[in-house]
Amino acid sequence: MNRRMILYLICYILRIEGACLVPALVISLVKGETAAAFGIGLSILLCGFFSLSTYLYRVKTKEIGAREGFLTVALSWIAVSLFGALPFLFSGAIPNFIDCLFETISGFSTTGASILTEIEGMPMGLLYWRSFTHWLGGMGVLVFLLAVAPMGKGKNSLLHVMRAESPGPQVDKLVPRLQKSAMILYSIYIGLTLIQIVFLLAGGMPVFDSFCTAFGTAGTGGFGIKNDSMAGYSPYLQTVCTVFMALFGINFSVFYLLILRQFSQVLKNHELRLYLFVMLGSIALITINVLPTFQGHIGEALHHVAFTVSSIMTTTGFATVDFNLWPGFSKMLLVILMVFGACAGSTGGGIKAARVLLLFKSARRSVLRMLRPRSITQVHMDGQLVEEDTIQGAYSYLTVYILIAALSMLLISIDEFSLETNITAVMACLNNIGPGMDLVGPTGNYAAFSGFSKVVLSFDMLVGRLEIFPMLMLFVPQAWRRN
Repeated sequence: MNRRMILYLICYILRIEGACLVPALVISLVKGETAAAFGIGLSILLCGFFSLSTYLYRVKTKEIGAREGFLTVALSWIAVSLFGALPFLFSGAIPNFIDCLFETISGFSTTGASILTEIEGMPMGLLYWRSFTHWLGGMGVLVFLLAVAPMGKGKNSLLHVMRAESPGPQVDKLVPRLQKSAMILYSIYIGLTLIQIVFLLAGGMPVFDSFCTAFGTAGTGGFGIKNDSMAGYSPYLQTVCTVFMALFGINFSVFYLLILRQFSQVLKNHELRLYLFVMLGSIALITINVLPTFQGHIGEALHHVAFTVSSIMTTTGFATVDFNLWPGFSKMLLVILMVFGACAGSTGGGIKAARVLLLFKSARRSVLRMLRPRSITQVHMDGQLVEEDTIQGAYSYLTVYILIAALSMLLISIDEFSLETNITAVMACLNNIGPGMDLVGPTGNYAAFSGFSKVVLSFDMLVGRLEIFPMLMLFVPQAWRRN
């Protein structure tokens, strides 16, 4: 167990978090937000103070094994959430620390669940930081560190970290060098974000709104800076977000293949096909179902349904209408899309299209083996053989996912809210979506939950973002042993 290297990386990440808080401080100073500037400035100092502890000891070896990779990721996300919550607390904008932590974890995990009842009353510096946590957490704080700084040494050291933080059943390198792969991923991420900002500015959206909206879209988080989320913006701006939410839900390796002009490989991508088929099919079905709600205006219905499906399926959480008022069929389909999620290797949450496809193929193989016990049937994805460990990992993930969801629903039920509220609140947090149904619908929030329930849901958000196992590793005694 290389504990010093784990601490070294956590301190390094806190240094980066402190640097990321500087633009928020500048905004608060320019806008004359004294309390917010004090809270953000003090948080920056604390991040810097704790990060300096790396100079108090010497890291003997920078090698990172599988245990160190999982523990580093889990502890780093807890650390950035704790320190990221301090600006809200020190400024007095959110007096309760559990609420501060819930809001910050929701931001970094790109969930978008909020306890705020009056968003537009928040200082602009804090609104910027709140939205930027989406962008930073979307691709992953450690993937960012991989891209900009040398980390661990040794065989597969970086891969252990990236595997623990990146979403999906398996992690593939785009190029032989993992650090270069991280740089490519972040270059695509930054490029798409900037393109969206340009489109938003072209539609007349204010500069501050454009950046915050792009951060929420890119990270598929959905923190809005308006009380009505995206409902108050023009149809053009809403359409831009619809398209970019769908784009950020696609595996980033697909964009890399497009850059390399390997169009045939993109067309053969089974996960992309399934993702687009489910999204377009859901838009068609829900549009037909809600058409009477829009008094037969098919254009308006299609516009809002496409936005909602793109938002829910990519687990972004922006809203233009209150889908809580839609017919039961549409709401049920949206809940299914919450669980289904976006593509692996994207910034979206949920189980992931790749994992659903893998489980389906594995189930089909099991049926074929029953019919022909002596036959050798293998599972392939995109023309490549899928290792048995990957298939087993998908089943293990699904099993633990169901257990955590069931236990969380049981625990938060002590607040005596409706069954629909409890189920969708857990689903929304575990799948990093944000809005659910009933009390936590697009026009509601999580403020009414008790402190205990907020802690449970915060854990669900971290578990969902880190694909369960890195967080669970914290509770395994064998993971902490020296040998």
